Amino acid sequence: MFYGLGSMLGAGIYALIGKAAGGLGNAMWLAFLMAMLGAMLTGLSYACVGGRYAKAGGAAYVTQRGLRKPLLSYVIGIAVMMSGLTSMATGSQAIIGQVKELMAWTLDPFQIKVLSIGVVFMVGCVIYRGIRESMWLNILCTVIEAVGLVFIIAVGVRYWGSVNYLESPSDTAAGGVGSGITLALIMQGAVLTFYSFIGFEDILNVSEEVKNPSKNVPFGLIGAMILATCIYMAVAVTAVSVVPWQELAKSDAPLLEVARRAAPWFTGIKPVFACITIFAIGNTALLNYLMGSRLLYGMSRQGLMPAILGRVNPKRQSPDVAVGVLFAIVSVLILSGGVKQLAEATVMLLLVVFTTVNVSLVVLKRRPGEPRGGFEPPLFVPILGALVCAMLILVRVQSAITSADEAQRIAPLIAGAIILISVLLYAVLRPKNVSVNID
Repeated sequence: MFYGLGSMLGAGIYALIGKAAGGLGNAMWLAFLMAMLGAMLTGLSYACVGGRYAKAGGAAYVTQRGLRKPLLSYVIGIAVMMSGLTSMATGSQAIIGQVKELMAWTLDPFQIKVLSIGVVFMVGCVIYRGIRESMWLNILCTVIEAVGLVFIIAVGVRYWGSVNYLESPSDTAAGGVGSGITLALIMQGAVLTFYSFIGFEDILNVSEEVKNPSKNVPFGLIGAMILATCIYMAVAVTAVSVVPWQELAKSDAPLLEVARRAAPWFTGIKPVFACITIFAIGNTALLNYLMGSRLLYGMSRQGLMPAILGRVNPKRQSPDVAVGVLFAIVSVLILSGGVKQLAEATVMLLLVVFTTVNVSLVVLKRRPGEPRGGFEPPLFVPILGALVCAMLILVRVQSAITSADEAQRIAPLIAGAIILISVLLYAVLRPKNVSVNID
């Protein structure tokens, strides 16, 4: 549960509130609600899958088992891995950026990149050390980042009810408050806020190391999503209650501004929030590194990746080769620059992954002889999950086509390029003897 909660909370919510306020105003809680409904449908599917098939290959394993298309399984695995790698690359640089500001250091761009690689190396050492050490560090970071959000709720709860929570930027004078709220507007906001729920899917990749996974994976995954939803909804209501949504939309640090106004007595709040942000970003990097190493190991065991990536260190019981390969790839990404746009594109790729996993679960639930887990949602759950995720993809693509902002088109194009590159890599590597019968 801490793994899922720590991966979802992250540092994204601290900046996401301002963007959501710009699109939906006081009604941004509707976007979080819609995103939660879409994410929860897929989360229930992942809870079922994790309980049924506790395999490190995660989405790639389930896709192969359900649809039996090695190329598709390979592309899905690469998409999940890229989401983790780009998150690590952007996160490590963001950590150095926060430390630089906090310590008033003077660093040039190359020094920032080198120090960022150092951060990735230290995280990699923890992952190499073992799953127990990684989880204790995750619990520490999760508690710290959750405390920051709970503090904002605690100091701002007295402002609840001070504004109309249906007011949006699209309201018209004739229609009154709430007249600008449309399903399309909420869906566009949901595509944005959906990012704050991403992370629950990583639990699938560590399910092989969970005791009694048929019971504990569903409990931890669903519990994490419920906790994250409660925190997000409360933070969204608190933010617009304390600071007008127009100001939130323009703020570079919206939640810090909320904390300043709700708790003016806390004079040293900026460095405290900077430290919380460092722990939040670091936790996301830790969990993505952990997920990526297990994914490479699992795909190797399936025959989708070279066998060497499936090697486990006999002493530490960690996939040491996979950990080293990920460090090399992330270091190259950091040195190459331009990772931010790549990270935005991988959010779309994850929606493709979610759609595929939901469809795979539909097939598996209908197939005779498949094992059942400790949690079995009805068939309509993965069907609706696939439809919602596919709809979010269409909304994002439509927004890219119709928007006057050229930058809106970059993420879908990059996502398409990653899929194409994955297909080419598959053609070059030509994985053979792909199997789901992993001992």
